[in-house]
Order: sequence, then structure tokens, then C-alpha cells
Amino acid sequence: MIISLKKIYAKNENIKAYLLLFPALMLVILAMASPMLLTFLTSFHTQVSMMEIDTTLTIDRYKDFFNKPVYTTLLGRSLKISFFVTLVTLITTYPLAYYIAFYVKKNKMLWIVLMTLPFWTSYLLRVFSWKVILGHKGVVNSALMAVGMIEEPLGFLIYSQTAVVLTLAHAWAAFAILPLYVSLDKIDKSLLEASYDLGNSKFQTFWRVTFPLSLPGVIGAILIIFIPTVGDYVTPQLVGGTDGRMLSNMIQALFGRANNFPLGAASAVIMLLSVSSVALIVTYITRKVSLRMS
Repeated sequence: MIISLKKIYAKNENIKAYLLLFPALMLVILAMASPMLLTFLTSFHTQVSMMEIDTTLTIDRYKDFFNKPVYTTLLGRSLKISFFVTLVTLITTYPLAYYIAFYVKKNKMLWIVLMTLPFWTSYLLRVFSWKVILGHKGVVNSALMAVGMIEEPLGFLIYSQTAVVLTLAHAWAAFAILPLYVSLDKIDKSLLEASYDLGNSKFQTFWRVTFPLSLPGVIGAILIIFIPTVGDYVTPQLVGGTDGRMLSNMIQALFGRANNFPLGAASAVIMLLSVSSVALIVTYITRKVSLRMS
């Protein structure tokens, strides 16, 4: 009798949990799953004319993608740019998160707010600010020319992959600081003291104790940065120029000016699968490294 009552109670609790989850689940299905499914189905169709699509299932759009070097080149460039954006962001934000977690004793939340305060402004304003900084007559080139280090503006600073990497790294820095800080702040400080007592230096303690324990935050930061930056098309459009264009810009053009929805959908599906594969590989490798280091 007691066991049956426990089963009924557990069943009722599960029903309550599902009822609480239902609104969010429906939102995910309607706002994310349905458009993704529609995009996937569209990728197997054929654009006959501007207003007509042949719904006969075919894989020709995927063949078109891999048979045209421009698409594969843009995909590789997108993954490369996002990799460097992730690397630059982690290199610049990890020390900040480390300092706040271990050296700031009071008002840590105030430091976090101050770190993220510049990112409360419009995304477009920040991108245009980088155009002012990196432009041919911008702050960097003007300063270098004023002190005589260069005679003419550095062309690689603006309308290039470098400009895209710097702008995206700055734009997503705030999103990387938060998971890194949380993972570092949760580390038991007694483990660090034990490492020092065993004769390890500060660097050895960091490499053998702190960094492995902070890997969940590192993985979170990598995924938060890498996944959305692959699909960013505003920043490459504004500061990338011809050399900094990414696959997302081509997808936007296919759905817009080119009016080729099936090829645009196929390109989006291939990008999604590529990003998912890279994210899974990074997560797997990071976990293996974490187990070895621990």
C-alpha cells in the first residue's frame, strides 16, 4: 500500500513537472523546431522561378553547394573566423574572470556589472565604433602615423578577416566572462592551499588544479561564442569587406536578392551540421583533456 502511494505521488510530481515545462516546450517547438524543420524540407526542393518552387524531393541543392568552390570556401572561412574569435575572446576574458574570482574580495557583482556595462549599448553602435577605430583614418592608423611608426594606413585593419575577428571578440566578451567567472568562483580554495602545501608553484597549481576545474566554464564559453559567431552576418557585412564575408552573408543573399530559397536552406543546414559537429568534437576533446589532467 505504501509503495503504491509513493508511485502515485511520484507520478503526480512528474505530471506537475511536465505541466510546468509545457509552455517552454511549446515555445521551443514553435519558435525553433518548426522553422528548422521547414528549412530542412525546403533544402530538398527546387526554385523554378521567382514565385514558384518545385516541391519534388531532390538532393541537387546539396550537390550545388559542394560543387561550387565559393560555398565551401565561405564555410571554411566562417569556421576559421569563429575559431579565432573564440580563441581571442578566451585569452582576453579568462584572466579577467580569474582576477575577479580569486583576487576581488568585495563587491564582486559590481565588477561583473562594470565588465558588462559597455555591452548594454546597441550592437550596431559597437560595430560602427570599431569601424571608427580600425578605419583608414581611424584611431589606430592616425595614432601610428602621428608617432611615425607607419607612413600610410594599415590596410588589413578594416574590411578584412582581422576586423571581423576583433569586432566579434569584443561583442561576445561579456558572454564569455560570466560562465568563466562562475566556474572559477566555485573552486574550493582549500584545494589550492593543498597544492601549495605539496610543493607546487603557482603555475603548477593553476595548470593542475585551477584550469581543469574551470573547464566546464571554458566549454560553456566556447559554445556560447563559437556557435552564434559562425552565423553572424551583420559584422562581416559592415567591417569584413570582400575578404571578410562569411557563409551567413551568402545565405542572406540567397534568401534575398538571389531568391533561391532551396539553396539557401541547404547552405543553412550544412552550416548547422558543421557547427554541431565541431561543438561535439570540442566538447569531447575538452572532457578527455580534463580527465587526463585530473
